[in-house]
Amino acid sequence: MAYWLFKSEPDVFSFQDLVDKAGPEEWHGVRNYAARNNMRAMVLGDLGFFYHSVKGKAVVGIAEVVALAHPDSTAHEPGEKVVWECVDIAAVKAFPRPVTLDEIKAEPALAQMILVNNSRLSVQPVTKQEWEHICRMGGL
Repeated sequence: MAYWLFKSEPDVFSFQDLVDKAGPEEWHGVRNYAARNNMRAMVLGDLGFFYHSVKGKAVVGIAEVVALAHPDSTAHEPGEKVVWECVDIAAVKAFPRPVTLDEIKAEPALAQMILVNNSRLSVQPVTKQEWEHICRMGGL
């Protein structure tokens, strides 16, 4: 199993929106090669942090990859040569306490985390050690 981080602006699509959906959601709209390639590397059952970006800036929940990479239904650019892909995710559980970006940056054990060093990447890998550390910080 691998671990990931999915970023979303909470006023566009929040973790609560994913919970309320009560089923899979296509993680569509990603238009970055590295993020797309990260989704291509995912396997069923991989887990990901759901991170609220822009407003809140915190890990707020956990999602599971429930469908492998497939064509993104929102990629309808005429003449587009790039194949944009996405996975489907479903909510697993909310964090008892959100873990803020400031808290993550203050943790020496998380200094090499991609979220700290490349905050613009919308879908990114997380190491097992980072995963466990943030879960503890969030009360899981």
